[in-house]
Amino acid sequence: MKRRHLLLSGAAAAALPALAQARPIRLIVPYAPGGPIDVTARVLAERVKDSLGTVIIENRPGGGGNIGADAVAKAAPDGLTIGISAVATHAINPWLFSKMPYDAAKDFAAITQMVRVPNVLVVNAETATRLRIDTLGDLIAYARANPGKLNYGSGGNGSAGHLAGEMFKRDAGIFAVHIPYNGGNPAQLALLSGQVDFNFDNLATAAPNIRSGKLKALAVTTLRSSPGLPGVPAVADTLKGFSIDTWWGLVAPAGTPRDTLQRLNQAFVAALKSEETRTRFAGLLAEPVPTTPEEFQAFMRAELAKYQKVVKASGAKVD
Repeated sequence: MKRRHLLLSGAAAAALPALAQARPIRLIVPYAPGGPIDVTARVLAERVKDSLGTVIIENRPGGGGNIGADAVAKAAPDGLTIGISAVATHAINPWLFSKMPYDAAKDFAAITQMVRVPNVLVVNAETATRLRIDTLGDLIAYARANPGKLNYGSGGNGSAGHLAGEMFKRDAGIFAVHIPYNGGNPAQLALLSGQVDFNFDNLATAAPNIRSGKLKALAVTTLRSSPGLPGVPAVADTLKGFSIDTWWGLVAPAGTPRDTLQRLNQAFVAALKSEETRTRFAGLLAEPVPTTPEEFQAFMRAELAKYQKVVKASGAKVD
């Protein structure tokens, strides 16, 4: 009887991993539903269901993304809870907030980068015509000749648009007044109405107004020009090494076993490389960037170090 009990116990224990794999994976998105990050996460969740099973998207917005990221950091490292890491949550916020609920460098294990979306330097079209600004060089020349006469808007102190503007001012040797707004949409409306002269905006957001002629695109902020905006050069063509874009990827809690990370990586990388995914992401002007866990971990470390200098130089704080 005792032997039979032991055999049954062993069989039950052997079945546990299989039962665990049958449970759905929770993918925490630290932003509200409907945005580009949420949309891309749902596309991938659908693509990996055959290899990983059901992936449930859980939106946990708030705190500039910190609430959702913290939920990932504090989850069990069993591969059943993963989440989105983004330039804000893992590179900017650690230097912007005086107190963080998680350690961006230590509390996460990388799975893969997902996408890169260029930012674009856009000028109000009427302003560009009036000031005869047709190229990035024209903008820099005007700003140098007229210090303080140009201004630029952003979605708030410490936002990607603000930090891109500060990097641009530093590298170009110009001064322009920063006007922070309460979010990206108000900043874009201010640019469209001529209240500000230029912005650094997400390409996906700016593209409709560029196409309609309301905004003039001078340069993208990736190291090379973007296929999503043909004919528009990179800022780096004029200011060597200038690079700042919007990115996000997948992470698990620190301590997640390496074989589990590899299994997740293989499934999501295959999804990122599929033609359907590329087509869906192209509609968002987002470029898939599949990587190894090691590559994405190194990339996040480099971004964290880069933004430490940028945020410090800007003097931005949110609390």
